[in-house]
Amino acid sequence: MAAAGGAHLSRDRVNVGLLRECARRELLQCLNKQPGSKALVWDDKLTGPFGLIAEYKLLKEHEVEVMFPLGPGRLPPSQVHNVIFITRPKPSLMDIIADNVLSEEGRQSKKKEFTERNVSFINVDEYPLELIPLDSDVLSLEMESSFKECYLEYDFTSLFYVANSLMTLQTLYGTIPKIYAKGTMSKRVLDMMMRKKREAADSENQVSPQIDTLLLIDRNVDLLTPMFTQLTYEGLIDELYGIHHTTAKFPQERFPQADEKGPGGLQQPQQPPGPKKVVLNSSDELFDDLRDLNFSAVGIHLSRKAKQISAAFEEHKSAKTVGEVKQYVQKIPYMQRAKASLATHTTIAEMIKEETDAEEFRKRIQVEQELAQGLDTDKINPYIEKCFGVKKSLFTVLRLLCAQCLTNDGFKPKTLEFYLREILQTYGFEHVYKTLSPLQTVGLIRQQSPRSYNVLRKSLKLVVEDVQEQNPNDIAYVFSGYAPLTVRLAQFLARPQGWRGLEEVLRLLPGPAIEEIQRLPPGLQKRASPGAGHSMDSPSKVTLIYFIGGCTHAEISALRFLSRQENSQMDYLIATTKIINGTALLQSIMEEGPSIEGNPFT
Repeated sequence: MAAAGGAHLSRDRVNVGLLRECARRELLQCLNKQPGSKALVWDDKLTGPFGLIAEYKLLKEHEVEVMFPLGPGRLPPSQVHNVIFITRPKPSLMDIIADNVLSEEGRQSKKKEFTERNVSFINVDEYPLELIPLDSDVLSLEMESSFKECYLEYDFTSLFYVANSLMTLQTLYGTIPKIYAKGTMSKRVLDMMMRKKREAADSENQVSPQIDTLLLIDRNVDLLTPMFTQLTYEGLIDELYGIHHTTAKFPQERFPQADEKGPGGLQQPQQPPGPKKVVLNSSDELFDDLRDLNFSAVGIHLSRKAKQISAAFEEHKSAKTVGEVKQYVQKIPYMQRAKASLATHTTIAEMIKEETDAEEFRKRIQVEQELAQGLDTDKINPYIEKCFGVKKSLFTVLRLLCAQCLTNDGFKPKTLEFYLREILQTYGFEHVYKTLSPLQTVGLIRQQSPRSYNVLRKSLKLVVEDVQEQNPNDIAYVFSGYAPLTVRLAQFLARPQGWRGLEEVLRLLPGPAIEEIQRLPPGLQKRASPGAGHSMDSPSKVTLIYFIGGCTHAEISALRFLSRQENSQMDYLIATTKIINGTALLQSIMEEGPSIEGNPFT
């Protein structure tokens, strides 16, 4: 489990560190119900999320002596009193636990106490893992299958957790006065919230509201955005290497060797074998500066930072008094950390540049931008046809194919037949059920319907020509010309008139658009008048945008861009069922999607 330092979580208007503290407290309460030494057996899908809540040091303080991954067969030997299984509630995992316990029963003379079919001395408890703070403005349920469950399996369990997480947020940060919802799943969540509120009518929330507006939005409202390649620094790291629970893995050999001197001239510890893991969040000051930039601006920023650090190290030459020398010495640890961060991100940027400078990458971005502009979307695309010929990554082909389908509002029968035949002949006939059937069910590949994309493109200004990538003046910079539709909707909602005047446009998008007002208790209504909950020198409001089915790093960057504008009256807090990219979304939809470890574009 990764270390879970959380000082950076309390920097913004809404202190999301409170969520982490609540999650830690509940986890420790669960552990403390079983006195004595403990072994934790982890479902591998949960180690990442829990690593953001509680570091191993904290668990050791609560008598956790060893931890094992969940797997069939016997557990490794350990001299502990309790074995605690921490898993998702899935039947397949219960079978593995039963196998573990029965194997353990057969070899133990003194039986251990187990927490989680047909086995004895089992206690079952529930731990409500809800929104996990990934950063000071980003929260995630870390439910990677939410989209598939809702739109393919018609299993709405994840919506129950979304509604519960929103009730928890309101308990901590006050009732959210205005709620907007766009999409079928968002309406379901809103209905659940209102029902839960009626059931708890006798316990009114007396916390002064810190969040003014909630926008619930379905991923299904905008399936096009994830299909395009993100062009921000953080977005490209995710596209090329994958970011999981705020950590990315890179080739170890590209980074400084272990015998280099670290802070204070100390010998650096030997790097463990395997890829280099880099934690990516706002606790790294340089990454915080770089993450939302279009990649074309990253090199300039790194060069400027290198000069600043070099100048800082030269300051000792001008120090003449004892006090000046002392000040310089006190800054050394900070400068050493800044220098190490600069080396890390310079190396990452160099690796990304090697990919983005490649002719194939540039050609793919050009095709994406032509599709966004609505150019020749009704024809068989020559580049996609070429991808079949050289058997490019299936995900590269599918993302382009889905983007073309969405920007053309579906394919003509002959074009669709050609593409489906090419997929089966190139990648195998097993993709009839594994890939094509689910993609058609969710509407990513389909026959043509009445055209609406071009109306949306013009009405919402989804394509911005001559976009300024290095000094952006529009959210379209995150895709070098294409503005995420979801963020445009949030941008329009922030206007004084909100979505009024957008009714025709909203009708072109799937699912209903709903507005709900939550009345505050009488004692809070005066405090919730304009400017309530905010200091006089900070008049802007806070909008929570909750993506149901996943959101991309590029959309998060676009929302941060909006809040940073001088005339902005809105700060944004982002919540999602999972941070995704197009490849991750497609993999979650496909029955048994191939692994996406490494660069999916090669």
